[in-house]
Amino acid sequence: MRFPRPKLSYANVIATIALFVALGGAAVAAGLPKNSVGTKQLKRGAVSAAKIKRAAVTAGKLAPKSVVAGKLGANAVLPGNLGKGIITTDKLSDAAVIASKIKNGVVTTNKLNNGAVTTAKLGDGSVTLGKLSADVPPLLGTLKSGQTLRGVFTIGGAGEATGGEREYLWSQTFQFPLLNSPSAEEANILQPGQTTANCPGITGGNAATPQAAPGQLCVYLTKKERFEDINFALESVNRLGFGLIVAFEGEPDKLHYIQGMWAVTAP
Repeated sequence: MRFPRPKLSYANVIATIALFVALGGAAVAAGLPKNSVGTKQLKRGAVSAAKIKRAAVTAGKLAPKSVVAGKLGANAVLPGNLGKGIITTDKLSDAAVIASKIKNGVVTTNKLNNGAVTTAKLGDGSVTLGKLSADVPPLLGTLKSGQTLRGVFTIGGAGEATGGEREYLWSQTFQFPLLNSPSAEEANILQPGQTTANCPGITGGNAATPQAAPGQLCVYLTKKERFEDINFALESVNRLGFGLIVAFEGEPDKLHYIQGMWAVTAP
């Protein structure tokens, strides 16, 4: 009795070879000794992020300087990935932290060391009166060039004299002293509506602002009653203030006064 023999075909041969290769490959993989696969046996790109378990790469497994800026992707390092105190000043390169990289409100007073903000670190004009606390006492010193002091005055009263001229002496101390005495010529006392090159007038309408050229002291009369004459008390005009001598009519029991404004600008 004869048994039928299977005929070999191309498909049968290929399938058989594939089976042996598959079984042989698995046997080889299963039979690899421990620590036999090193970095030289890994193809480029064989270890990808998707094949690394979470927390598999720890700081202890990284060689010094193995992670450099060029190997980090955009937004790879976020605040939530950094341990407390891990970034210290000695780990920051020069100019690494610039103003545009700091969010508003990140640098607060409680994060500054004592003495961290010195005069040399303040820009010109960075500290203004508007930024000073109301608890800061008045600032003393001489009036700076081009700055102007201003004020108002009223001189006079009601007397019981029966005749003769009445004369008053009035003085004003500058809120801040000048470096030098201002010029106080007779022409610098102006009647209502008058102006000169040294005393350009009162500007601002309701927000009245008397003006004075640099180095000049100007007095502007705005109201007067039974007024006769006014002059500077020249002996009292200096860097600390000035005085006025005012004469009125001697009509008895009548109100007599002058009102005005003054301005002085440091040269």
